Amino acid sequence: MTSALLIIDVQNDFTEGGALEVKGGAAVARGISALLERDAHRYGVVAASRDWHNAEGDNGGHFALDEEPDYMDTWPVHCVAGTPGAEYHPELDLSRVRVHVRKGQGLPAYSAFEGTTDDGRMLAAVFRDVGVTRVDVVGIATDHCVRESAFDAKRAGFDVRVRANLTAAVNPARVGETLRALEVAGIEIEGEPSTPA
Repeated sequence: MTSALLIIDVQNDFTEGGALEVKGGAAVARGISALLERDAHRYGVVAASRDWHNAEGDNGGHFALDEEPDYMDTWPVHCVAGTPGAEYHPELDLSRVRVHVRKGQGLPAYSAFEGTTDDGRMLAAVFRDVGVTRVDVVGIATDHCVRESAFDAKRAGFDVRVRANLTAAVNPARVGETLRALEVAGIEIEGEPSTPA
């Protein structure tokens, strides 16, 4: 059995001080780096996704340009391709990441499985090609892109675990509901999510 670690959207714009900051985001970056330092040998492949939105337009209605964002379907401008906000957080150790996925690119996209790798492949195919059967999901945000990536990993036929202590949420009040929905779908939850004040 080969396991993959899937790191979701640990980017400057999603951490403290970013355009769409998530409290606890920097701590998630540090925690994932510590996990990789300690347990990288447990993973046959480490993949990381990034939002990578177009600078022009509203990216299929994803950006709230003329009204207030609702933080469910519409968002402030964030993670624009090529900007510092779209880069990985500096405390995320990338030395063991072998697969990089960009998602969005003109359309709303929450799951890493909707994006493409640097060579244009879909993530599920990459995982299957290296014999992955289990996917551990970590990153930002628990209640959006982590959730949707975990659901899609399960739909793709992988055994899935969300390491909740290595995630942070846009809306901490929704974390319990999110984790229950994941469990109902047959996704394992490990650890307690951090809920910074």
